[in-house]
Amino acid sequence: MTMVRKAAYELRLHISLKYITANVLDKSDGSLVAQVSSIEHAIKRAFELGRTTKNPHAATVVGEVLSRRIKLEALHRNHQGLDDGIHANVYKQVQKKGVEDAAANAKIVWGIINTLRDNGIRIIVEDDNGDL
Repeated sequence: MTMVRKAAYELRLHISLKYITANVLDKSDGSLVAQVSSIEHAIKRAFELGRTTKNPHAATVVGEVLSRRIKLEALHRNHQGLDDGIHANVYKQVQKKGVEDAAANAKIVWGIINTLRDNGIRIIVEDDNGDL
């Protein structure tokens, strides 16, 4: 009997002074499953101000678009294991190198995670040690 190993997926965020980028990676092979960035023309146009990271609505939009792309990718490429959840180390995402305002970063990170959850994506939050 052959055991099928479930792939583990990970949410990684990059928050610059101007833009938010969210990636979902397949940790088994390092491939990109879905990606969205507030620098994309269609998303960027939705915000009147240039700095999307200062706009709390930006995290929600990034989360909504990412959830749709995750669902489409799961359908088209049959990524088994996405239903088992996407891992997110919130502490690591908030405390990334060069972050000056961890509280503002935390609002963005949690905004994206909560929007993903609201759109039916299972997110497994881990602490800094990788524990649930």
